[in-house]
Amino acid sequence: MKYCLFICLFFSLLNAQEKIDLSYYLPQDITYNPSIPTPESIIGHQVGEWHITHDKLVQYMYALAKSSDRVSIENRGGTFEGRPLLLLTITSPKNHTQIEQIREVHIKATENDESNLLERPIIVYQGYSIHGNEPSGSNAGMLVAYYLAAAEGNYINELLDKTVILFDPSLNPDGLQRFAYWANTNRNMNLNPDPNDREYHEIWPGGRTNHYWFDMNRDWLPVQLPESKVRIETFHKWLPNILTDHHEMGTNSTFFFQPGVPSRTHPLTPKSNQELTKKIGNYHANALNKIGSLYFTEENYDDFYYGKGSTLPDINGGIGILFEQASSRGHIQESDNGILTFSFTIRNQFTTALSTLDAAKNMRTDILKYQYNFFKNSRIESAINKNKAIVFGDQKDAAKTYHLAEILKRQNIKIHELKKDITINQKSFKKGYSYVVPKNQKNIRLLNAMFEKRTSFKDSLFYDISAWTFPLAFNVDYANNIPIKHLGDEVKALSLKPGGVNESSNYAYLMEWHEYYTPKVLYQILNKGIRAKVAKKRFRINEKDYDYGTILIPVQNQKLSPDTLYNFLDDLAQDSHLQIDAVNTSLTTGIDLGSRNFSTLKAPKIGLLVGQGTSSYDAGEIWHLLDTRYKIPSAKLDLKDIIDVNLGRYNTIIIPNTKSLSDTIVSKLKVWTKNGGTLIGFRNTVKLLNSKGFIPLNFKKMERSANNISFENKQDFKDAQKINGAIFEAKIDRSHPINYGYKNEKIALFRNTTIFIEPDKNSYNNPIIYNKKPLLSGYISKPNLDSLSGTVPFQIKKYGKGKVAVFTDNTNFRAFWYGTNKLMMNAIFFREEL
Repeated sequence: MKYCLFICLFFSLLNAQEKIDLSYYLPQDITYNPSIPTPESIIGHQVGEWHITHDKLVQYMYALAKSSDRVSIENRGGTFEGRPLLLLTITSPKNHTQIEQIREVHIKATENDESNLLERPIIVYQGYSIHGNEPSGSNAGMLVAYYLAAAEGNYINELLDKTVILFDPSLNPDGLQRFAYWANTNRNMNLNPDPNDREYHEIWPGGRTNHYWFDMNRDWLPVQLPESKVRIETFHKWLPNILTDHHEMGTNSTFFFQPGVPSRTHPLTPKSNQELTKKIGNYHANALNKIGSLYFTEENYDDFYYGKGSTLPDINGGIGILFEQASSRGHIQESDNGILTFSFTIRNQFTTALSTLDAAKNMRTDILKYQYNFFKNSRIESAINKNKAIVFGDQKDAAKTYHLAEILKRQNIKIHELKKDITINQKSFKKGYSYVVPKNQKNIRLLNAMFEKRTSFKDSLFYDISAWTFPLAFNVDYANNIPIKHLGDEVKALSLKPGGVNESSNYAYLMEWHEYYTPKVLYQILNKGIRAKVAKKRFRINEKDYDYGTILIPVQNQKLSPDTLYNFLDDLAQDSHLQIDAVNTSLTTGIDLGSRNFSTLKAPKIGLLVGQGTSSYDAGEIWHLLDTRYKIPSAKLDLKDIIDVNLGRYNTIIIPNTKSLSDTIVSKLKVWTKNGGTLIGFRNTVKLLNSKGFIPLNFKKMERSANNISFENKQDFKDAQKINGAIFEAKIDRSHPINYGYKNEKIALFRNTTIFIEPDKNSYNNPIIYNKKPLLSGYISKPNLDSLSGTVPFQIKKYGKGKVAVFTDNTNFRAFWYGTNKLMMNAIFFREEL
């Protein structure tokens, strides 16, 4: 038996290593235009022989566009690393001559009753490899583009006449390049399928993410990254009928296509969307049957969170389709289904890309009618709500409010200025610091999806987060269903409020801590060697109230002259769009400016622990926040090198989510903290620091027993006890430095852990505490909800001369949770005051 198995594996391996050509991938019952360059003729190797690097992919796409009148190409912008974000438009030469007219007619059909179903083409957006280490998509993309440019015959002519294909060959250029480098530099010339080989174990952080280690397939709704911004602009410019998103999954899997689990579809998605998705799935099934590939559908994956490429279209009148191919994670690997080759994974992706287009061509009228009806029904909904609107804002933070408005604008949602100051439900909304969103508009369904609070669900399992209510994520005040009489002018061009210093002073300047970009300004002040202090109590001066956390910059005894200091502060305030006030006396109502209740601040010097064992997502979010928004440098300290690092260079070390640290690293961190450092830990790091003796904490222990749960449903029972991502309300002590800059007594917090910390016996040591009934939006099991009630998400304790601060959850989630960014920044800047 063993001998037979060895022989089978030996011949499988020999077959897998045979050199393939285009006939392995392409339909062979047609001819191909010899004047169109094949991939191999441009990139120097056959598709699947090596992993395509992004530069070669770009080279091939430009070569296609140059040689074919079916293909046009545009560079829509660049990634963080400067790689081009290409879009090919592929259709018939006739359609190319009137492409803008086609687009206008297509959009017009979503805005009035003239559907013109029989004449116009269907629009298909095909996107590949948004996760860079899932490269079979982009590699297959070369073949799809070649086929569409070179295939000859009646079928392809009809397809291109009836279809406009928006072709995105690499949704994540930086990640694709990173992974291709890894796979190619570790490739054996004599391919080795041993899963233990280095080729199949890329080093941290891997190629899945972009430059700042973000999972970009969660950014379709918040739109925080440059790759997403150009993609969403194209999406709303065209409103494609179908959008496909090509991914990979575990090596021992087969192939998945949507629909996903029926009970886990978002309730705002029309039932007919899933019915059409299933009909399109029949085309995938037939195509995969022909080549003998195994597959599954309506399992594992879902259509709930609208921030993914396969779900955003569902709330915009289109049909999103997820493909998941078992990954070779290199060039060839053993799997439960036999030897899995890179070329095989590419062929499956190619096959389903073509089956998508076949479905689009044959179902064109039905799918166009679906989109027409979607927006017709949206118009009915918006008309019903024609006298209603949403108002949101923060009268102390114009920048944070602006960034929420920015997301709405990117998603093609109309917003207006607030006509005048108003108070609704004891919440004050200030003109210039608030926006009004009328419900009588085209994208009312998308608007509802972004602002709704949902706490009841058909299913208790989620592939991703269960809540993303945007005003809660931004911690802005908002009110629903207000009368439209509060509408001011429509905001055509969104802009941040101008900033500056109101006048020059020879005495002092004050900067309130509420505005989003105050940490950016404060760092520049301290880094310049300018003395600055923070107010630990409230006061009033020049008929203005100043809150906890106000920053004081004295003029005298500074290294800069009064005039130079004024100019410096004015430049900073203008650049960061905030106001700095001049004062000419220490006398106030409350604490005077010379009071000991002002503490002198020191510039933060930050080390960020990264590397194997830490969450690259969490680390990347922190790095991105500090680097791109606040312009604060942080040293990324890799765990494998930290033993040789002089930690004395830093006064703050941040540990993202991790479950383990070596004893040597623990000992080194203890010495550093005892000598005066501030250690900040997130999520599982909380339990780690507790177990290693950094911070004494008591945790609520969960006892769960499975009653009447079958073996078949065992995993579902366990998964239902997870908090995949929901929003909860907590009370805050605004006088505590961790809460400086927050104007309300309550805060909305994102949570996706089941770490429940018991409050300290002294109430003043519990500056943030969950309400008795904390759930605002999202799913949480009743046992978890009962456990969460009254616990604390933050604790700070002394350790020698230093301090240890811990957060049970992520304050910087996916770059769009603006509302809690300041919690981490307070722990950094006010570390000695905590």
